[in-house]
Amino acid sequence: MASVTELIGQSVWDSNGVWVGHVVDIRVVKHPGELQQSHTVYGLVVSGRRAPLLLGLTRDRQGRASWLTRALARVVYAGCTFVPWSSVTDYSGGEVHIAVLRKELSRV
Repeated sequence: MASVTELIGQSVWDSNGVWVGHVVDIRVVKHPGELQQSHTVYGLVVSGRRAPLLLGLTRDRQGRASWLTRALARVVYAGCTFVPWSSVTDYSGGEVHIAVLRKELSRV
C-alpha cells in the first residue's frame, strides 16, 4: 500500500486510458477498539481542476465536521469524483490506474 503522501497529486487514468484528474484527498475508515488505531483506505477523491490541497479539510481529530466546514467542503469539493479503492488496479510510478470508465464514477 502506498502512503498518503505518495498518492496525493498522482494522476488518475480510467480503463480506456482517459485522464480523470489528480488525487486531492483520500477517504479512510477508522477501525476503533484495536490496540493500535488502524485505518483502511476506501476511496480517492479526484479533481481535474484543483491542486492537491484538500487533505484533512472535512474532519477534526474526533472525526466530526462543523456546519461551516461542511459548507466549505461542498464548495471546495464541487466537481470532484469519488474513486472506490476496489476500482484501483495500479498505483505505482506516479499514476493511478482504475478498472472503470470515467463516466461510471460518482461525484463527491
